[in-house]
Order: sequence, then C-alpha cells, then structure tokens
Amino acid sequence: MKIRKGDEVQVLAGKDVGKTGVVTRVINSTDRVIVDGVNLVKKHQRATKATMQGGIIDKEMPIHISNVGILCGKCKKATRIGYRFDADAKIRVCRKCGADL
Repeated sequence: MKIRKGDEVQVLAGKDVGKTGVVTRVINSTDRVIVDGVNLVKKHQRATKATMQGGIIDKEMPIHISNVGILCGKCKKATRIGYRFDADAKIRVCRKCGADL
C-alpha cells in the first residue's frame, strides 16, 4: 500500500469529503484506513470492567483507501504517489510537483 500510518490525508469521497486527518491505522487485508477525526459513528457501549462507564461514544470507522488522497507538503493538495530510486532507497514523491513525501 502506498499510504502508511502517520501520513496526512484528505477524504476525496463519502460523507466527510474535504476533511483532512492523520492515518492512525492501516488495514491491509481489506484495503482500508482509519483516519483521525473522520468517519465518526455513534456506538452504544455497555459498561464493562475495562470501560467503567457505558453510554454512547463516538468511534472512528475504517474508510476505503481509494477514497483518501495523501496531502503534499509543498503544493498543499491531495495527490497521487510516485516513486524515485536513490542509491539503495525507494522514495515516495508527489505526482503533481515532484516533492518528496
């Protein structure tokens, strides 16, 4: 996968289109990512020994990786990812401006 944990991404499709956030988890088996503050749902949580207080909590749900685009630090837009090879390293680059990601 081209998007990794810690990348800043922008949502391109869905109910949260236009929102930005940091990827907190990548789920490779289903091609989904969990983005901080995006795709929040209300979940009814029962009080257990682990969570002392029950009630309605906001939970971040996974979003498909095709619905997010990585934000370039130089051009400040959602972009696709390309690669450049230096010596023995494979470096991700912005397809629009060519800056390193």
